[in-house]
Amino acid sequence: MLLTLGELLLMLVVILIAAEVFTNALEHLGQKLRISEGVTGSLFAAVGTAMPETLVPILAIMGGTANGEVNQEIGVGAILGAPLMLSTLSVCLMGLSVWRQRGPRGLISPEPGGLKRDLLFFLGGYTFAALAMFFPQSGPFEFLRAVTSVVLVMLYFVYVMVTLRASSDLVDQGYGTEADKPMFLEKLGLPVGWTTILAQLALGVALLVGGAKGFIAGVQSASDILHVSPLLLSLMIIPIATELPEKVNSILWVRKGKDTLAFGNITGAMVFQGTLLPAIGIALTPWMPRTEVLAGLTITLAAAVWLYVATRRHGGIRVWQLGVNGLMYLLYLYIGLSAH
Repeated sequence: MLLTLGELLLMLVVILIAAEVFTNALEHLGQKLRISEGVTGSLFAAVGTAMPETLVPILAIMGGTANGEVNQEIGVGAILGAPLMLSTLSVCLMGLSVWRQRGPRGLISPEPGGLKRDLLFFLGGYTFAALAMFFPQSGPFEFLRAVTSVVLVMLYFVYVMVTLRASSDLVDQGYGTEADKPMFLEKLGLPVGWTTILAQLALGVALLVGGAKGFIAGVQSASDILHVSPLLLSLMIIPIATELPEKVNSILWVRKGKDTLAFGNITGAMVFQGTLLPAIGIALTPWMPRTEVLAGLTITLAAAVWLYVATRRHGGIRVWQLGVNGLMYLLYLYIGLSAH
């Protein structure tokens, strides 16, 4: 057991280091390309830091071990647990990090158009993915699952195009990306340029891949030792590790007053994970409703709706309102453990 815990902790450290290396290079890339914080946060940072939760289900489903059923449960749990964690615990921790600095009624004010766009795309895609669980797996209507996967992929590419189109106007309004720290490779005496930026990005991705693969093995071992289903363990534990990049980066950014980057990092990842990852799950796994799965889907959608409503009312989100999202995560833990 101690060996398994040690392996999981080691992978957490690897993921944290990878996040810092990757996002440091990403800020310099965004500054060099002269793109908005919305694009850097919602697209570049979101996709980059979503790499672990993308790789975990793919590697698990495609065959991390000889037990295909266990692999599929880990894959489905990782796919559904990621947006659950982001929409509840991640935004709550971000709020708690500035509770003393801004006060419970203080505002976190990301660029409103981008935040609303992210949440609407997520709600549309994730609702469609949830409905796909009730589509037949065989018979004359089994094609609906394949259609759903294709629609979800297309929806994400539409989101990318809409986000990119809004970039130039946002830069003119003062939302351009600015790097506030030197690149790590620059500290080694290397000049900042395309080669250096891409090399550091590649290093970050390589560390994320290694962390994701190691974490799959750790979760499988923990499942056997604790006698807990791989699905439940994946829903609760894998996202804690794979979402660490988003949590840490968003906390650092919001404490620096970079609210657009902080929220875009989370909500952009939610769109990615609410469209492309479910498309993989629908295509490669049974994708069937179970108590803990349906509870996770419902709470995730409720958390996203709460964020959208809060944004419309105040032009930003009050710090205390993010605490409600944290309570939603505790509710999910209670339901999941009770069902087990």
